[in-house]
Amino acid sequence: MPHHLTTIAFDADDTLWQNECFFRITQDRFAELLADHAGRDHLNERLLAAERRNLGRYGFGIKGFVLSMIETAIEVTDDRVPAQVIREIIEAGHEMLRHPIDLLPGVESAIAALAPDFRLLVITKGDLLDQERKVAQSGLGDLFDGIEIVSDKTPAAYAAIFARHDTPCESAMMIGNSLKSDVIPVLTLGGWGVHVPHGVTWALEHAETPADHPRFREVESLERIAELCLRLRDP
Repeated sequence: MPHHLTTIAFDADDTLWQNECFFRITQDRFAELLADHAGRDHLNERLLAAERRNLGRYGFGIKGFVLSMIETAIEVTDDRVPAQVIREIIEAGHEMLRHPIDLLPGVESAIAALAPDFRLLVITKGDLLDQERKVAQSGLGDLFDGIEIVSDKTPAAYAAIFARHDTPCESAMMIGNSLKSDVIPVLTLGGWGVHVPHGVTWALEHAETPADHPRFREVESLERIAELCLRLRDP
């Protein structure tokens, strides 16, 4: 039996609102603080390596990013990083956690267009408190049928979420800016995966485009998503 598209899930960071650009701004500030100890490219490589090895300890999000910056600062200064630099790194993290939400174009109109015909979810990963803050400040929370915050976006995590919402995986669509986290895991479950590219993507989220997959789609912005979903609603 064919499965009708019934549930549309959205990623949050860099799909509904800006996120990675604030990490890049903070990383530039970090490079300036450590300019006397390491060149920008070398420092960025060391920071990315720290983030990669710390994912299993700290997970995704601002707090893990700050801890990785502190760890990198200690490493590149041979344990001589000034306390003032540590203080400024921590304050940069506080600023990120206080930053207001900046919705991306087409978000509100897309949700309004899809709500009458589909179950709508947000599926986001990262620090629980920070993600809850962003959802609350966005003003979008009440427009969705469910908000799911997970430590990582794996096929098993998606399958569990869709099951909780009485949705066969084949009847679900995930929309997001990350091929690695938003699109490919849901494609492996038999669902639809829609890539909405963002101008700035974290290096650890890069993946090959599954261009030949029959349930993969790409749209340039959320302003085009309602048209696509309504066209795919009935097989």
